[in-house]
Amino acid sequence: MWFILFWTFVLITLMGIGGFFMFRKFLKRMPKQDGWSDLDWQEYYINQSLHLWDEPSKELLAELVTPVPELFRQVAKEKIAGKIAQIALDEKAKKINHDLIIRGYIQATPKRDHKFLRKKLDEMQIDVTPYEHLFE
Repeated sequence: MWFILFWTFVLITLMGIGGFFMFRKFLKRMPKQDGWSDLDWQEYYINQSLHLWDEPSKELLAELVTPVPELFRQVAKEKIAGKIAQIALDEKAKKINHDLIIRGYIQATPKRDHKFLRKKLDEMQIDVTPYEHLFE
């Protein structure tokens, strides 16, 4: 009897957690007023800026997302790359540079994770003083 109750509780908990993440993904796929979802815009910005990325920029982005757990790393990398691309296209940049990557990384990261972000930037010996206004 206890065995069945235990597994019932475990299965309901795991299905609830999975449902939560599926619902979040569903909300990101929902179209906004302009007819495009957040993920559509992210993909658009990345595709429009592919020619701006060079190998050192890609390596820096890959290094910045290493604190993210492996399971979520690709999603985080795409979200950050989308924000970097948006900034680059808005500013009509000729190339994705170090400054754009750091600004996009800070803006794409949720505020609750800024502590880990600062730690990673400190490990990489990147001065965050010029970017303090983005942390607010």
